[in-house]
Amino acid sequence: MDWLSHHPQGARLLQTAHELLALQTALARILPPALGRRIQVARVDGQQITVMVPSPAHAARLRQLTDGTARQLRDAGWPIDAIVVRIDAAMGRYETQKPIRETLPLNEQALQSFEALQQQLSPSPLADAIARLLQHHRR
Repeated sequence: MDWLSHHPQGARLLQTAHELLALQTALARILPPALGRRIQVARVDGQQITVMVPSPAHAARLRQLTDGTARQLRDAGWPIDAIVVRIDAAMGRYETQKPIRETLPLNEQALQSFEALQQQLSPSPLADAIARLLQHHRR
């Protein structure tokens, strides 16, 4: 980062990146939260910005809001007259990840409690589920 800020081309690159991130933050505050989290400002060209979204549904929704959003950006001090919406299907491909499943094994007291419960139940789907739980945790 130090090199970027001292090198002429790097300083311009860093300035552009900061500008894009600031504009993206401002835009995300204006848009509905579900849409604001899914946008990415890709380019500023004069008074026009290009915004990337991950799907046609997001693009359709954003296109409905472009005039009012551009007006709100101008009111916030950004010299924006037009918003161009582009779809980048690869955006959604990397964002959706399954959360890491954190599980704790049942301790002996919990297993004994489930065994006692199972013995009190008559044959039923609940009794079968408890039997599977015990079998799984006794391995």
